[in-house]
Amino acid sequence: MTPLVSIIMGSTSDLPILRKAAAFLNEMEVPFEMNALSAHRTPAEVEKFATGAQARGIKVIIAAAGMAAALPGVIAALTPVPVIGVPINSSLSGEDALLSIVQMPPGIAVATVGINGGLNAAILATQILAQSDPAINERFIAYRRSLSEKIVKANEELKKEIYRFKTN
Repeated sequence: MTPLVSIIMGSTSDLPILRKAAAFLNEMEVPFEMNALSAHRTPAEVEKFATGAQARGIKVIIAAAGMAAALPGVIAALTPVPVIGVPINSSLSGEDALLSIVQMPPGIAVATVGINGGLNAAILATQILAQSDPAINERFIAYRRSLSEKIVKANEELKKEIYRFKTN
């Protein structure tokens, strides 16, 4: 099975955030791979990965990094494959990583989710893939429907909360 999404983390300390991404892709039956690569400590491996990603069939890359957070931008500079950046809260409340990933120069775009937003990165990757894969699209639509159903159910449960001055 050829992976469609590649999850890249700057360090395995980012794994707790990216497990949410992996779990969602798994639930959506999207083949993926996971690797740790560092823009600063393994630049040759990052270059090899990024320049070969499209030829290997990768359609979307989720790249997570904290602190200087160069990984998503470096990968985006080396591949035409869409890159989704996940800033990791490792210092300065993750704002340093967020700004590093968001502030890319014109021509080198990185879609960026919120700090520690591994799940949203996987959701965005799935939405991208769903545009050209009817089976993924069907699963994604069912997922979105389930979100709505959860809120409707939660709202019904709130009606059971009794307070003297509550009017609904």
